[in-house]
Amino acid sequence: MTARLLGLTSLLALAAGTAHAEMNFNRIASFPVVMNMAEGEDIARESSAEIIDATADGMTLVYTDSPLGALGMIDITDPARPAPKGAIALGGEPTSVAVLGTMAFAGVNTSESYTAPSGKMVAIDTASGKMVGECALAGQPDSVAKAPDGSFLAVAIENERDEDLNDGALPQMPAGSLQLLPLNDGQLDCAAIKTVDLTGLAEIAPSDPEPEYVSINAEGETVVTLQENNHIVVVSKTGKVLSHFSAGAVDLEGIDATDERGALIFTESQMGRKREPDAVTWIDDTHFATANEGDYEGGSRGWTIFAQDGTVVYDSGTSFEHAIVQIGHYPDKRSDAKGVEPESVTFGEFEGTPMVFVGAERASVVGVYDVTDPASPVLKQLLPSGVGPEGYVTIPARNLLVSANESDLIEDGGARAHVMVFEYQDAPAVYPHLTSAGMDELTGWGAISGMVADEGGIVWAVNDSFYGFQPTIFKIDTTQSPARIVEAIRVTRKGYPAQKLDLEGITLDGKGGFWVASEGRTDRVVPHALYHINAKGAIKEEIGLPAELMAVEKRFGFEGITRIGDTLWMAVQREWKDDPKNHVKLVSYNIETGEWGAVRYEKAAPKTGWVGLSEITAHGDYVYVVERDNQHDFRAVTKKIYRIPLADMTPAPLGGDLPLVSKELVRDLLPDLTATGGYVLDKVEGLAITEDGTIWVSTDNDGVDDHSGETMFFAVKP
Repeated sequence: MTARLLGLTSLLALAAGTAHAEMNFNRIASFPVVMNMAEGEDIARESSAEIIDATADGMTLVYTDSPLGALGMIDITDPARPAPKGAIALGGEPTSVAVLGTMAFAGVNTSESYTAPSGKMVAIDTASGKMVGECALAGQPDSVAKAPDGSFLAVAIENERDEDLNDGALPQMPAGSLQLLPLNDGQLDCAAIKTVDLTGLAEIAPSDPEPEYVSINAEGETVVTLQENNHIVVVSKTGKVLSHFSAGAVDLEGIDATDERGALIFTESQMGRKREPDAVTWIDDTHFATANEGDYEGGSRGWTIFAQDGTVVYDSGTSFEHAIVQIGHYPDKRSDAKGVEPESVTFGEFEGTPMVFVGAERASVVGVYDVTDPASPVLKQLLPSGVGPEGYVTIPARNLLVSANESDLIEDGGARAHVMVFEYQDAPAVYPHLTSAGMDELTGWGAISGMVADEGGIVWAVNDSFYGFQPTIFKIDTTQSPARIVEAIRVTRKGYPAQKLDLEGITLDGKGGFWVASEGRTDRVVPHALYHINAKGAIKEEIGLPAELMAVEKRFGFEGITRIGDTLWMAVQREWKDDPKNHVKLVSYNIETGEWGAVRYEKAAPKTGWVGLSEITAHGDYVYVVERDNQHDFRAVTKKIYRIPLADMTPAPLGGDLPLVSKELVRDLLPDLTATGGYVLDKVEGLAITEDGTIWVSTDNDGVDDHSGETMFFAVKP
């Protein structure tokens, strides 16, 4: 266990509750690939990590960076501290890479159009960074695989369709193919390239095969997926088609098949859904696994193990997706098309156990399966990845798994693209921190915002407006490891799901119910308001803001609520019209008298972006607040807990001068937010303090929309 992980003492103490540790993967590092840009280069440019491999010694990672048209390299001599090794321009868009020894072979797309596809294979000496070979290919390459004995490469020539032409319907010429490229002493033998014709095999658009992904077994047999054609082909090392078959279809029940309704409802179905596999990997010489992303008319949300003759040995059905739902990574905005979108799959044997790793691109999760029995894989772990995991490499000799995450959200102010390193350790699994597993019904969750502690290790939490048609109060049992959601109370108004809420804070009313704060957005007709809710979730009272506050309001409203006796206190996230720069209000409301008041709080000046308050809770002689900026990863500066003496919390009438409270730093959360090897998540939004002073902290995962979906939920001592 690294020193950084040990810094999160309370979280690990919970995880260590099992009597006997077993081998598990835990993330130990995250590398933002923008760090591979040359000195002086504009780091605001988009960069990406898509397909990844490693040198034979396992010390250098090599990945494709499509936006930069380059191969990037990372030094993982110390895997917990990856270091940049620079990028090599390729003169086109790299689509895939395979490394033999220290030689990297990259497929490069040089196409001028869909109708005139072209590409090349380049050989790069990773030790010198020089290009040492190049071959023209038959078209646009999409996937490259190396034979285990190093004798040849297999290249899927996709010649992809134009999705804007005729609604993307197939066929669209020219057809794709498979190319086998011999290697002589590790050098490209361009004159001996063999092209394998794949036309006439699939039932769907047989004249236009679109090969997507390739993998080669120890016998030199290549399996290639024809994704849009929903077909799979196995080819010998000499180029003979050994077998081919439809990837088939599945019936999906118990899924959310409706996009963007602001609710997670898993009662729908999609029948006869074509698998349309993307990535494929051999498990042994007779079995291979596919990730069934779908890209044309299908996508089965799961993964499959096939025998070489086309027999389905195992299909995950909805089980993989359901497991992802329970850890809060379900991407609601992708519901009808592909759900969690399994796109990547790779294989590795660790400590004698054969394992398949399945990547869900939209959910940003890596599933770890024990495939000792290919007919009965066992899901061992779900690992948090960066946004949009696309490629993986296993390095069993060093007990390492590496994921390449392609999404760079720089334009949206989000996280940059990262490569993440996981280590197979004799240690408890650190992730997930929070799950709904064990509930009677499949319960999805996300966008956790305000929190409050109750007796017996219970923490109550609310979700925010991302789930506008399913506002919910979650009951979390923190005595279990991981912490478990044991009840989901839907917030209702007159018996129907309450709408026009943006729940950002919750506190106990002392009578079994709750007071919640809705941040509000007048531009979306969501009022700034307080709501009194009973134990069943029914709204019993709504309190709007007084005229004095509404006259100066901005959309950055209440972010947290706490109760001190008969008084509710709410933290306003950012400055309103009458606030001095870098000052915000803490607003009070007396439940008995109906009187409003406020004090003023001075927050940090932002280094970049903005800084605001995102939570407030009272405990003992202090009121605690979370002060954070809106920055992710290496750009984050302010993620802190402060406390204010209760004696300072004397509200003044609205409309006049407000007293300025003092504050004391309790904890800088940046070390905690990187303690599990990930990058800093921007939205620290939940804070709850138990009777013994333990502080529970949570992050908001934005409903897995332009976000990795990762939720950190951990305990610290002040």
